[in-house]
Amino acid sequence: MIAMRTNDLLDNTMIALADPVRRRILQRLEAGEARVTDLAEPFDISLNSVSKHIRLLERAGLVRRRRAGREHFLSLDPAPLDAAAAWIEERRRFWAGRLDALEQAIVADGHNTGE
Repeated sequence: MIAMRTNDLLDNTMIALADPVRRRILQRLEAGEARVTDLAEPFDISLNSVSKHIRLLERAGLVRRRRAGREHFLSLDPAPLDAAAAWIEERRRFWAGRLDALEQAIVADGHNTGE
C-alpha cells in the first residue's frame, strides 16, 4: 500500500512538472507565498485554466493553499521534488552502472579477440 502511494505521488509530481505553466507557477512560488490571482496575472490564459493547473500542483503535494477570507494564498512544498530527484538519481546510478559494465564487457571482448 505504501509503495502504491509513493508511486501515485511520483506520478502526480511528474505530471505536474510536465507543463511549462505549472513549472512557472512553481518558480514564482520559490520567491514566497502568493495569491492565486497574482500567480495567474502573467499568463495569457483564463483564471479557470490557472486554477486547473494549481489543482494538479496541489494533487502532487507541490503547493499548499491557505485561505484568508476570500483570498487564497499558495506556497511551495518542495518535498515531492526531493522525492522525484531521488527517484531520478536511483535510475541514473542504475543505468550508469549497467553502461559501465557493458563498456567493460566490450573492452574485454576486444582484448580477447586480439583487436
